[in-house]
Amino acid sequence: MPLLSTTSVVTALRAAGCVFAEDEAELILTTARTPDEAAAMVARRVAGRPLELVLGWAEFAGLRITVEPGVFVPRRRTEFLVEQALATVPGASVVVDLCCGSGAVGAALAASLEAAELHAADIDPAAVRCARRNIAPRGGHAHEGDLFEALPARLRGHIDILAANVPYVPSGEVPLLPSEARDHEPLVALDGGTDGLDVLRRVAAEAPGWLAPGGHLFVETSERQTPLALDALRRSGLTARVAVSEEMHAHVVTGTRP
Repeated sequence: MPLLSTTSVVTALRAAGCVFAEDEAELILTTARTPDEAAAMVARRVAGRPLELVLGWAEFAGLRITVEPGVFVPRRRTEFLVEQALATVPGASVVVDLCCGSGAVGAALAASLEAAELHAADIDPAAVRCARRNIAPRGGHAHEGDLFEALPARLRGHIDILAANVPYVPSGEVPLLPSEARDHEPLVALDGGTDGLDVLRRVAAEAPGWLAPGGHLFVETSERQTPLALDALRRSGLTARVAVSEEMHAHVVTGTRP
């Protein structure tokens, strides 16, 4: 099969409604190993598959994170959660990535905390398999199960950074999500219950028993949900605050164990 030209790929992507057709074309053509693979990738993208799933990876915090079909694709705004965790606990020795999805948050934290013990957990077996691929090279361990039930009991009371990128889309708003998320990502990674905070509340309730003294819980949420999220952390006995990045449209609530 002849080589695809950048122009032809851009034309196809633009016709399919891809806003950043030039950038996507470059990524596809540099990722594909053969002309046939490039053509197949273009066809999948034109058919509406998310770019990250077409490529097989997503850029996150300067890392290339492997992503697989049926696994939540890490969002760039979640890099703010990583930044907050590293700025708050630069010497963390035990790190947990809860509701880990691809394990992007854990991998990014481990990249800066080379001596830290890293664990990631998710209820979705596909996510755990994907996370293992991303964190095992950094010495991380991936566990399958429902929130804290997945973690080794010996971590109780010893976690310095508990990063929980919980699902926080209200159930009634899931149908309003872009099709790339709605049609290609697992519902369990998106649906946060009636007000979007069901999982956050569960994490907040159990976090104090797992955090080390002075340990921190970091959770991404939305601007609208921030007051209720802060209240959930405080009700669990954590000292709560919020950090906002206008540039990244990101809100991270932090709960600290006294």
